[in-house]
Amino acid sequence: MKRRLPILVLLVGALSIVSGTAVAAPMRPDACMAHSTALLEALVHADYTGAVAGFDPLLTRLLGAGRLKTAWTGLQEQEGVYVSHAAVQKRFMAGQPVYVAGLVFTRAAVDMVTSCDGRGRIDGLHFVPPARVVASTQESAPSGVQARVEADGVRVVPLDVSTPVGPLHGALTLPPGQGPFPAVVLVAGSGAHDMDETVGPNKPFRDIAEGLARAGIASLRYDKRTFDYPTRWDAKSGAVIDAEVTDDAVAAARLLARQKAVDPRRVFVLGHSLGAMMAPRIGRRDPRLAGLILMAAPARGIFDVLEQQAREQLAKEGRPPAVIAQTVKGDEREHRLLSAVAPGQAAPPGKFGGVPQAYWLSWSRVDAIADAKKLSMPMLVLQGGADFQVSPTLDFARWKRELAGRPDTTFHLYPGLSHLFMPAGKSGTLADYATRGHVDARVIGDVAAWIKAKPGVAGVR
Repeated sequence: MKRRLPILVLLVGALSIVSGTAVAAPMRPDACMAHSTALLEALVHADYTGAVAGFDPLLTRLLGAGRLKTAWTGLQEQEGVYVSHAAVQKRFMAGQPVYVAGLVFTRAAVDMVTSCDGRGRIDGLHFVPPARVVASTQESAPSGVQARVEADGVRVVPLDVSTPVGPLHGALTLPPGQGPFPAVVLVAGSGAHDMDETVGPNKPFRDIAEGLARAGIASLRYDKRTFDYPTRWDAKSGAVIDAEVTDDAVAAARLLARQKAVDPRRVFVLGHSLGAMMAPRIGRRDPRLAGLILMAAPARGIFDVLEQQAREQLAKEGRPPAVIAQTVKGDEREHRLLSAVAPGQAAPPGKFGGVPQAYWLSWSRVDAIADAKKLSMPMLVLQGGADFQVSPTLDFARWKRELAGRPDTTFHLYPGLSHLFMPAGKSGTLADYATRGHVDARVIGDVAAWIKAKPGVAGVR
């Protein structure tokens, strides 16, 4: 996990550093263009001090001249020697205004992508495959799926989820036949995820949706607000965790239950990472759900998870002990600050890591274990044994301990599988997600078998 971004928020590449949030302030385009161009020219001439001159203060602390030099050198070790670059141009990535320049190395082409704060200072820097940048002249929800029928009879139908901000593009995936089928809403992890929960070349939610359909189970997956409307996702409900996750998951479940091919008594929620952490909260909001599937669910508070990730991941990345200690202390200070906020009291002013304090406060108050204990619906808790983001020993083991003896609760641990429930890589870092994989068939099979064994909710029509 890259620092200052919640679980599973990354762009694949040698470097992805963001000090800001997906909810961008209005920027001065000329200033951002000038700073991005100066950054690129300084990089290719090895002027690392000049390269960071246009950074905002937080990005300067996260990515100083020395670390930028290390990252640029590492990028060339991965992609080959720098050859040339194109001019910086304004683009939109998932509707978010960014500045993009194409770079050519001897082994690959890479896009440098920058974003800026309201004063035109660079607050985000990414190196990503060119296919990740979608050209556009204004913010709009990215295109949804096209209706299609697979060779095996699986059907994919566009189905948008209505929200106060605007429709979220979604995909209803149906098995062959008429139904009615049991069905699952897929709730993604933290960050601006599309409906496939795309992480580099991997699309875990597409894998799950298609695998479940072949097993006779329908599903609905959808873009998050932060993906379709990155600069105004919080316009109606504020920058809080329920607006980002809970509200839309409940709306999606109710929409799914109304579909002709779906059995309304057998609608489930499957959450991954943050989605799994929020699944019990979603279940409390919608008691008509037939059950919950939690994949890689944090059992601890978010700051406990962040502090652990800081210590472990930064060490694996070879960061100096002083940098690791400073990062952990920053998380601990924020944790103490929010813990001191009394119920009903407003969040502190300002932001932490570029994200509004109201968002962090709302997330810090999520207690997934307590929410789960208040539910009587069936639960399936799944964990990859090689997950380095959500801990098999600190999180999954706590789920088993806290819910021991609870009726109709099932646990599965999959040795060798990652946070994405794919075969784990060798580095134990986010770099592993750059390798293409697929969700293990055992996981999808276990989910399908568990769903099929559930009778559904009585009295629901």
